Amino acid sequence: MTEALEKNIRKVVPYVPGEQPQNPDVIKLNTNENPYSPAPGVARVLKSMDADLLRLYPDPTNGCLVKALADYYELAEDQVFVGIGSDDVLSMSFLTFFNSGKPILFPNVTYSFYDVWADLYRIPYVTCALDDQMMIKKEDYFKENGGIVIPNPNAPTGVYEPLETFEEILQKNTDVVVIVDEAYVDFADGPSARTLIEKYPNLLVVQTFSKSRSMAGMRIGYAMGNKELIKALNDVKYSFNSYTMSRVALLCGVEAVNDKAYFEEHVKKICETREKTKKALAALGFSFPDSQSNFIFAAHKSMPAKEIFAALKARNIFVRYFNKPGIDNYLRITIGTDEQMQALEAALREILLQA
Repeated sequence: MTEALEKNIRKVVPYVPGEQPQNPDVIKLNTNENPYSPAPGVARVLKSMDADLLRLYPDPTNGCLVKALADYYELAEDQVFVGIGSDDVLSMSFLTFFNSGKPILFPNVTYSFYDVWADLYRIPYVTCALDDQMMIKKEDYFKENGGIVIPNPNAPTGVYEPLETFEEILQKNTDVVVIVDEAYVDFADGPSARTLIEKYPNLLVVQTFSKSRSMAGMRIGYAMGNKELIKALNDVKYSFNSYTMSRVALLCGVEAVNDKAYFEEHVKKICETREKTKKALAALGFSFPDSQSNFIFAAHKSMPAKEIFAALKARNIFVRYFNKPGIDNYLRITIGTDEQMQALEAALREILLQA
């Protein structure tokens, strides 16, 4: 490659996703996937899909899924935007709303895609430190900025912030868009910021089918907000690609949304397993912030996280380790089935005894 050519190539440090092992015997607790199958209606769609329809483009408006989500959340259809996973929705939101030239704000310990998108789109940003309880300091978000994005619950900490905190941030930032990234909110005891949409026209709430609805492999995400924000997102989407969602994804998404009983049953099951796992980890000498998500962010009192990570991996148990300042002694452990978590606990007990 010539030097002149290389100068014309955009250079970014890419996001590094969690490892996807090919060994079927691995207990996979590293990417916050749901251990249970999607709603039964999803399987019915896949089995009954007419392959001949795949020669036709899908609905560019994603109408059937937009309607299902609007009905489920009691919103108007023009308050809902659908994209290819919440990463697509968030990336589109950065491109659409963060154009003032002023730095956007987000936590310093958070979803590690935010700084990637900011760099990709040439958006200046400032990160705001968490307090010693791994909660945001709301006053840090009261200064002049070009927009705000905060996950709730936060990732990788799992900490849930009360809606009162977001109300104060919204009230202090009426001229910029505030994005609340709620990938994990269905596992939290507290409510979604969705309830604030009518009150704050600058609020955009982003959610996903990947976690609580067991559909990470289908790539469905969505945003909810004021109709002007949703129109702006659609305008940018149509400038990239009119047909973002496949026919299969749209139909499967509708089935997942419509089976509320199945959804609630399996979210409850994961939360119950999470609470049991918290007690087991604490008994083994781990400490962690109070997770309101489908994972636990844990540090051991004496054994370094990097060593535990390697020892678990040698036993075919994958968890997530972040080699980053401030969190390099923590493991993020996805909540699996009861049986998977019991296997994890047994492995940890063995590892700690041998240390």
